Amino acid sequence: MAKTIVVKQIGSPIRRPNDQRQTLIGLGLNKMHKTRELEDTPSVRGMVRKVAHMVEIIEEKG
Repeated sequence: MAKTIVVKQIGSPIRRPNDQRQTLIGLGLNKMHKTRELEDTPSVRGMVRKVAHMVEIIEEKG
């Protein structure tokens, strides 16, 4: 079974650089308080780290 993480958007992309907005869209987050369960890979972790001020990891599974 693959490891997964649950990520929740807690910050707004308003007045943020375009690359941070695109990173949120790449993670599947585009509305406040939306959650996504994503595979725990180095690329996903890097994307989460890039927008760490707008998302939080709720739980890690696996």
